[in-house]
Amino acid sequence: MALLPLPVTLAAILSLLCIPFICAVPLNCTSTPTLDISYPPSSSSHTRTLFDIIQSCAATLLACSWAAIHPNIPGMDEGRMTIFFRRLSIMVMALIAPELMVTWATMQFLSARDAAKTFNAFFNAQLHQAHKIHSESTATLLSEISTSGRTSSPHLSPPHVASRACPEWTVTHGFFAWMGGFMLYFNDKPRAPLTPTELQRFVDEGSVEMPVIMEEELDAVSKSDAFSKGIAILQLAWFVLQLVARYIQNLPTTLLEIDTLAVVALACISYGLWWTKPKDVRRPRPVYWKEHDKSPPAELTYEKSNTEFSLNGWHHYLLLVIYPLRSLMGTRVTISPRAVRERRIPALGGYDDSNPHDNNHVITLFVGCFSAFISGGVHCFGWYYLFQGHTEQILWRATSLVTASASLPLLLIFGWVILFDFDEDSWVVRWSVATIAFIYIATRLTVIVLIVFSLQSLPAGTYDVVAWTTFVPHV
Repeated sequence: MALLPLPVTLAAILSLLCIPFICAVPLNCTSTPTLDISYPPSSSSHTRTLFDIIQSCAATLLACSWAAIHPNIPGMDEGRMTIFFRRLSIMVMALIAPELMVTWATMQFLSARDAAKTFNAFFNAQLHQAHKIHSESTATLLSEISTSGRTSSPHLSPPHVASRACPEWTVTHGFFAWMGGFMLYFNDKPRAPLTPTELQRFVDEGSVEMPVIMEEELDAVSKSDAFSKGIAILQLAWFVLQLVARYIQNLPTTLLEIDTLAVVALACISYGLWWTKPKDVRRPRPVYWKEHDKSPPAELTYEKSNTEFSLNGWHHYLLLVIYPLRSLMGTRVTISPRAVRERRIPALGGYDDSNPHDNNHVITLFVGCFSAFISGGVHCFGWYYLFQGHTEQILWRATSLVTASASLPLLLIFGWVILFDFDEDSWVVRWSVATIAFIYIATRLTVIVLIVFSLQSLPAGTYDVVAWTTFVPHV
């Protein structure tokens, strides 16, 4: 796997390195902390208010989560509000389950990387075949010239071999292809987005022309730039720096800040995996079908929705629960009838699910489980936080352990499916995944409730701000 971009790598390392410092109770505190049940200070240069704490965490979550999300290309007829609310729902999912975002980004990155390798090998094979034909034609031409006894002829000229028409594909090209970047047109009407596999097959058959697109063109249509990326990274770095400084000065940290750190640390990993993915692209590139006497295949990949969506009763509601989890775990792209009607890639799709037993799915599975372990581990550093009651403390500890260990049964289930070719649509797998999903959702909601209640009564010193002048060397 390619290395993450340097800024994201540094930000992720900085986030993970500060985890041991984010203890709600300072380890080297000499006095016994007590709960501060007084009202937050109104305004002071040496204190912060509850609004300041919430604002700082909200700004960090928004900057990292919203900026990290790189959605697939929407339907050509979809409005701005539809696109906005779809992205907003993905952002909410990223805040509730950042581990799934990491898993989704991993699967897309691996699929994009493989697509780039496959197309470059395809281009090289075509170029080699062209040179072979050129050599054979040249040999035949020289033989005819030798036989005719003429050194030149207006009717005999060496065949021309064009230089490589298609530029080398990068991971950015692979991302663009998997996010619905190439739309098949038949009789001048859009048919459906093509997968990289379908595009390569149609080009090889001569049914369509290989679209030529430079990486600079993809960067131009992308709405992401170095400035917006830099703002998100600086916001994260400033947030982490404040937490480290509070630890050094024995200032307690809130549960909200601990949870924010866990979310943005994983969002930073997703951001790194999506670093070269074009962002907020509104229109795909048209690919025109050349053979007017021959129609494209009856059903392309993104022209057929899963039959599960036609189920009624509890089967339908069960699908709604496990759909995001199964899609984001990379085992199968679930295509809804709405995505087919709007001629777009599924909102949580955009990766290769043709072979659930390849190394990419195994890597994705382990990355997702490890991300959940990191998230739960960060929350465990609020183990000795001063809660209002013993019940709240037990609940926080339990939810932290569940978050950290919830990946183990998922690892067993999907490992069973991948290694032993077990049917992932069986009722055993469905109910197992649904049960884990319910437990995980309940756990995250419990964490959110505990965070909200903890803001009513914060430990003494929480409202104190960092005295930055103490870090300045002076005589």
